[in-house]
Amino acid sequence: MTKSIVCLQKLSHRQQDLIRDAAPGYTLTLGDGKAPDLAQLAEAEIVIGWGKGISDTLLSSESPLRWVQTWSAGVEKLPLTAMENKGILLTNASGVHAEPITAVIFGFMLLFTRNLHTAVRNQLNRKWHSEGSESELTGKTAVIAGTGSIGSETARIAKAFRMTTLGVSRSGEPAEGFDEVYTTDRLQDVVSQGDFLINTLPLTDETRLMFGAEIFAACKQGSYYINIGRGATTDTQALMDALNSGHLAGAGLDVFGTEPLPEDHPLWGMEQVVITPHCAGVTDRYADRVVEIFIENMKSYLKSGTPSRNLVDYSRQY
Repeated sequence: MTKSIVCLQKLSHRQQDLIRDAAPGYTLTLGDGKAPDLAQLAEAEIVIGWGKGISDTLLSSESPLRWVQTWSAGVEKLPLTAMENKGILLTNASGVHAEPITAVIFGFMLLFTRNLHTAVRNQLNRKWHSEGSESELTGKTAVIAGTGSIGSETARIAKAFRMTTLGVSRSGEPAEGFDEVYTTDRLQDVVSQGDFLINTLPLTDETRLMFGAEIFAACKQGSYYINIGRGATTDTQALMDALNSGHLAGAGLDVFGTEPLPEDHPLWGMEQVVITPHCAGVTDRYADRVVEIFIENMKSYLKSGTPSRNLVDYSRQY
């Protein structure tokens, strides 16, 4: 029987050819994640992407599924326990987002230090005005929660601005680009040193609502919070309280506990908050990068039976 790869995302002809070349003996079929063909998926050994309503088919006892390559870095929406129990290999798209998301992080930081967010509002009102409170990134300290691909790229670029970079990670192991790295249990101590607290963490049982009232109270007076990780890692009410009190000077937010952010949510009306609609990782190079990860993994899978890059540890949920 022919072995099957089903991709639930759009691919160019070039991307399809690259996958076929890397997977001799396999057929590649393009599906639709929004309207998946269950009969097609029932024959799949490898699935690229994910979609609603496909779990029962892929996790049935008859399913030949052995490996899922997600189209995203986060995997919290997948049936992880059932996948682990069935022995399905899971790889994510970690690393795809590093460059575009880092650009958004620095976009937020530069907006705040140079007051560009208020300049845009003034332009709309044809108002020639500056508070004279502009600053710069040189000499500032960035506390970066998460030292993975996004955190590391952010730290690397921060060094070009001659910033101090402090990392926070589960292991606390040294990482390139960081002056110091601390374990997660030191987060409350470390944030007091930061002019910017940057959250790049995935959503897990450990990180859910990690950034709450205690963390924000420990932050340096007048510092800024940036979240491009997952919305549910943050207690939104505690964040708004810290912003309204003036303890935090501002926030750059790409992710939210509820998405889309409701039209009547008070965050929309806060002038010290800059909002982007969960698009920090969007780039015209996204598909190329995921396909690159998949091809590397496919070669390893054919050789050893296990993909080599971005293999998710079910116990850690990333």
